[in-house]
Amino acid sequence: MVDFEQLKLILGLVREHELAEFEIEQDGLRLKIRKSAGTWSDPAPAPPAHAGGPAETGPPALQAAPGGRVLPPTGEGELELAVIKSPIVGTFYRSAEPGAAAFVEIGSAVKKGQVLCIIEAMKLMNEIESEYDGEIAAVYVENGHTVQYGERLFAIRAK
Repeated sequence: MVDFEQLKLILGLVREHELAEFEIEQDGLRLKIRKSAGTWSDPAPAPPAHAGGPAETGPPALQAAPGGRVLPPTGEGELELAVIKSPIVGTFYRSAEPGAAAFVEIGSAVKKGQVLCIIEAMKLMNEIESEYDGEIAAVYVENGHTVQYGERLFAIRAK
């Protein structure tokens, strides 16, 4: 159980590092902190800086929506894209080993539970699985680049 002092420490770290969202789960307790516009002395929400530069190759016109989904540009009707985010900090790999084919490509059909990529953290290879049935619409990270917790990895046209 998280006590009051731990909660104050977590909130202080979230403010100090200007995190837009923070989530932790421990011993069955899940804590999720999300910054809303105009809080924490911010005059307006600033777009997040991406250290990877050209690593973001996804469609630039996608807008974030509540619930981890992305809305397409207007004019595409009811279509919504589900975003798969990194659950950990580590190195992103699109295939099981160097030179092997990528697990998925843009346009690939995917099933819930299918491996999309691997994130290496502390010498452990963590398979990241799809949470949805659908089709890969975007890959946001280049192979071999470092990803942060909560960083977008894939967009899926969920079915």
